[in-house]
Amino acid sequence: MTLPAVAMRGVDLSLGRGAARVHILRDVSLTIMKGEAVGIVGASGSGKSTLLMIMAGLERPDKGEVEIDGVTLGGLSEDALARFRGARVGIVFQSFHLIPTMTALENVAAPLELAGAGDAFDRARAELEQMGLGDRLDHYPAQLSGGEQQRVALARALTPRPSLLIADEPTGNLDEATGRAIMDLMFDSSARRGATLALVTHDPALAERCDRVIRMRSGVIETAAPVSVSA
Repeated sequence: MTLPAVAMRGVDLSLGRGAARVHILRDVSLTIMKGEAVGIVGASGSGKSTLLMIMAGLERPDKGEVEIDGVTLGGLSEDALARFRGARVGIVFQSFHLIPTMTALENVAAPLELAGAGDAFDRARAELEQMGLGDRLDHYPAQLSGGEQQRVALARALTPRPSLLIADEPTGNLDEATGRAIMDLMFDSSARRGATLALVTHDPALAERCDRVIRMRSGVIETAAPVSVSA
């Protein structure tokens, strides 16, 4: 029996205290199969990004269970969770989150070095070359365009060879043409490696490139339907 890439059961999360307490996710259950590409859509404040953060182990739910590749995240210590995330989960944010004092090569190699990989720089260089940045290895983030910075961020997420790639509005800071090129790279790279892709986006056309679209509203999953393909 093949284990799902992601299995969430009865997940609840609230933030804040007292009268300011806000219920972010309400009894969310979700299964994503290995190799599946899932688009997560919904209005601002619907819980999309929080769902991704729980999936990545960056937030812990108040209630419920989260499994990634058969591993229950709630049973891991913070250190073990960080190691698991570094090995199994790649994350791409809207705002790149590159370290400004590091070159493109150093930004991509850093997570591998922290994990003790002896070939960190060789792997980082190869990934950046696949992203079309072979001539930008020694450039700092401020010397790169927005599209180039997001390519570096994507390379950093993919270099550890994660089984799950999470992307939170990865084209939000890019123009249409650059965003389309980034998403082509993201879909192609994840499919080529057999990685599962969970993508939060406000762009319906982008969501429809996925195998399935999950629509959220007020902290619950409203629909989780396969994308229909026109004949």
